Amino acid sequence: MQKIFELLKKPGIQLALLVVILVMVSGAVGLFYFQTQVPPAQPIQFPHNIHIGLQIQCLYCHPGAWRQASAGLPTQQKCWACHGQLKKYWQPEVPVAQWPVELQKLRGFVESNKPIEWVPVYQVPDFVHFNHRPHIAAGVNCENCHGDMSKKTVATVEETVNMGWCLKCHMERTQDDPEKRIKLIDCGTCHY
Repeated sequence: MQKIFELLKKPGIQLALLVVILVMVSGAVGLFYFQTQVPPAQPIQFPHNIHIGLQIQCLYCHPGAWRQASAGLPTQQKCWACHGQLKKYWQPEVPVAQWPVELQKLRGFVESNKPIEWVPVYQVPDFVHFNHRPHIAAGVNCENCHGDMSKKTVATVEETVNMGWCLKCHMERTQDDPEKRIKLIDCGTCHY
């Protein structure tokens, strides 16, 4: 044990040990950041691009954005309200096995009356109070934060949502309104 302490007293060893520790900490931070950017696995690989191509508005499936913090995620009843009306999915001559795999999964949720356990893609820490409603009222479109979903299937994290990113947007949108700027960059606006 004594030899280890004597070895650690040498400046070259201390520097090497410091470098190893810094590399390990940097790697852990990098891995944590990477994991926050990877979209979570979803029970159904929902094709946003197809639904947006059919002119279905974001707020149809995510109506909570009008009135609450969470935009909400659609239930199997919401999905089946449309898909259940499509003739090609209820004609007996089209066996379920010939349906697209994701619609077979949807039908399974409907028949078992089990909720689709969607995994939220965007989440903010508990000390941040985010609400979609004032953003919609201010004319912020969904794609400003969530990207162009017409080019995506499964939702992914488009932006690294953090305080700096939010403040930058608040600053840009209030350049000509100092009174509004004071309100939107005040800590209590998001941390109350």
